[in-house]
Amino acid sequence: MLQLSACRPWAVLLGVSAALGLAAPAARAQTNTPKYSNEFLNLGAGARSLGMGKTQVSLADDATAGYWNPAALTNIRTKYDGVLMHSELFSGVVKNDYAAFAMPLDEKSAIGVTLLRLGVDNIADTRALVNEYGYIQYDRITYFSVADYALLLSYARKLGPEGLSVGGSGKLIYRNVGSYANAYGFGVDVGVQYNHKGWRLGLMARDITTTFNAWSIDADKFKANTIPGEAIPTNTTEITLPRLVLGAGRQFTLPAQFTALVAADLEATTDGQRNTLISAKPVSVDPRVGVEIGYRNLAFLRGGVGNYQKITTFDMSQQWKGQYSLGAGVAFSGLRVDLALSRLAVEKLGSTSQTNSLIVSLGYGLGSRQGGLPSIR
Repeated sequence: MLQLSACRPWAVLLGVSAALGLAAPAARAQTNTPKYSNEFLNLGAGARSLGMGKTQVSLADDATAGYWNPAALTNIRTKYDGVLMHSELFSGVVKNDYAAFAMPLDEKSAIGVTLLRLGVDNIADTRALVNEYGYIQYDRITYFSVADYALLLSYARKLGPEGLSVGGSGKLIYRNVGSYANAYGFGVDVGVQYNHKGWRLGLMARDITTTFNAWSIDADKFKANTIPGEAIPTNTTEITLPRLVLGAGRQFTLPAQFTALVAADLEATTDGQRNTLISAKPVSVDPRVGVEIGYRNLAFLRGGVGNYQKITTFDMSQQWKGQYSLGAGVAFSGLRVDLALSRLAVEKLGSTSQTNSLIVSLGYGLGSRQGGLPSIR
């Protein structure tokens, strides 16, 4: 049987990164690809990760691995693991819900299922409020919802060198704008994770095949109440280009039964120049850092920072401003309760809009199994 050398995991990580770096420009040349396509899939999952600034590619060890890095599903230490999360954005207008389940198949492989929904419900359509006689008719108001859904089916397996795992997720996407439009899409994510001498390394490639959404528009619905001269949308296909996330983490033992888990991620997007610390037309890179302080593996405090953007000040000069997050959690007898306070967006200086979001997630692991990594929380 062919055996991989000790340095081979590094070659795997670098090889995948190089291949994706070459694939993205080719995909962009073949089609018109908008920025921030399927952005609802990049909001994050699990209060633990959001409290640490989304630094989870190298750390995930529960059912959230199906979202952050499917290769990490092999780290699960229980026979079954599940996570539920709910958050409300923009003062409760936008609802964000997440559910995941994972289980090992044997000592070397595991599977996971993830469901996500981001939506705004009960939107009032007042375009027909005024009738043909010029009078207001409130019974002509209709209501609809705008929502994005995703289903991820994940598989992971351990490979040759100890600590090396690979995994992948096939994702089905459904996006809906009331009865006016909907879209169906499909994409693939792949991940690699390598754990060696206390270091945890991970590489996640989202939308590695480029993810497509095929939009179907009901033009008659739009024509019924359009303003003269208003353009009618048409059927179209939306393409999401690959996104790479490279992460590293390590846990340190502190006095009095405390521990410190430190992690950093580099997220590279290929859909054009963005307002990030490292910004270029082909690739923009957003660095993130997170830390988790634990006590006896029962109670945790967390913090993270990332999403640094250049903001214009009152005197028209520019300065960098980041997105900060805080979190806390407890774990007891398989049950995990995590809270996070995360700022949804980087605001302009002096802005008073409320973009803070409180995220709550519950996790539960049932039964123990041999294998998996030592607990880091």
